[in-house]
Amino acid sequence: MQNYSFNQAYIFLIFIINGLLIGILFDIFRVLRKSFKTSDFITYMQDMLFWTIAGFLIIFSIYKFNSGEIRIFIFVGLLLGIIFYLLTISKYFITINVKIITFISRIIEKIFIYPIRFILKVINKLITRPITSFFYKICQNSNKKMKKIVKNKNKFKKKVANKEDFKV
Repeated sequence: MQNYSFNQAYIFLIFIINGLLIGILFDIFRVLRKSFKTSDFITYMQDMLFWTIAGFLIIFSIYKFNSGEIRIFIFVGLLLGIIFYLLTISKYFITINVKIITFISRIIEKIFIYPIRFILKVINKLITRPITSFFYKICQNSNKKMKKIVKNKNKFKKKVANKEDFKV
């Protein structure tokens, strides 16, 4: 009888740990949402992934540690583990991981993004600006010529109209 009680307490502890793991997994997804802006579709996909992983973890643990038997104390242990995690560790876990992700993203930005921006600025100054200014000048000159043509056309129309008025 004592061995049976010890076994039940052991399984209860295993599912409290599972609850802690589910809480950590939940916070990982929360950190990702805080750190990166995602569309609603990506958020739905993350939710589906979270519930799939949590479900597999619970089912695996039930089969591995309790021979597939579902008992009420399993769910009580899960609930206690999740509540304990959310009330104690969650706040610190999120804060630390957001700072880590922010730090890493700044390093990545300095290593990769800044050189790429610099190269694009150089390309813009050396290649793109001269080409666009060349085409701009061509368009500007052709625009002046078109205005001149329209102006001459209007003068011609006025001359023709004036000659028709004097015809008898």
